[in-house]
Amino acid sequence: MSIKRMSRSVVRNKEELYKETLKQRGVKFIDHYPTAQMHHPTAEEIADIDSLNHVWKTGDRYSKLAHEYYGDPELWWVIAWYNQKPTDSHNTLGDVLYIPMPLEKIMLLLRLRG
Repeated sequence: MSIKRMSRSVVRNKEELYKETLKQRGVKFIDHYPTAQMHHPTAEEIADIDSLNHVWKTGDRYSKLAHEYYGDPELWWVIAWYNQKPTDSHNTLGDVLYIPMPLEKIMLLLRLRG
């Protein structure tokens, strides 16, 4: 289970309103995860984290950067979170992104905030 879902509650949707949709999908219910509440790093936390600079260029995607720097494209959200730019489309050519390192330190920070 990813860190994004570790401490989040699950809402099980079996509402009558969705009866036909559930039937079409061949399921009795759908599990939903509420929107995660993530707080951006404070100035003190940023000062304590090393980061690499990356200039946003044509063809860049958070998932590609996460694969390049962390070896896992599913960790794209770490870069988005750290830079306070939630999607690829929040970046423009020439923007400098900061890639927080080491990944273990970032994950520990996120777990402590839980």
